[in-house]
Amino acid sequence: MLPSRELAEIAVKALDSKKGKEIKLIRIDKITTLAEYFVICTGTSNTQINALGDEVEKELTEKGEEPLYRGGTWVLLDYGCVVVHIFNDEARKFYSLEHLWADGEEVDLSAILPHAEEK
Repeated sequence: MLPSRELAEIAVKALDSKKGKEIKLIRIDKITTLAEYFVICTGTSNTQINALGDEVEKELTEKGEEPLYRGGTWVLLDYGCVVVHIFNDEARKFYSLEHLWADGEEVDLSAILPHAEEK
């Protein structure tokens, strides 16, 4: 089993490789037992949203990690310690997870995605 931070970073890189938008990694383990990290991303179409989910699942399956759940009104991949949320722009604004989990610690992605500052 991968450490949660490594698992989250693989998910972030997979999303970035498929041109996911506004990727956020939020550490939430100090405020909930739900998970250690949320990865949040926006896709530009249903096709891209599904491709983003497929890419995260492929990359993590290659590392021996299988999601506990995938589905819902947005693409949600639950790996226990890391939950990946992929929305279209409208749903992301509606559900506003960054606002709901504002007490979490947003992780600086510049070391994981060198071009993160450009997004």
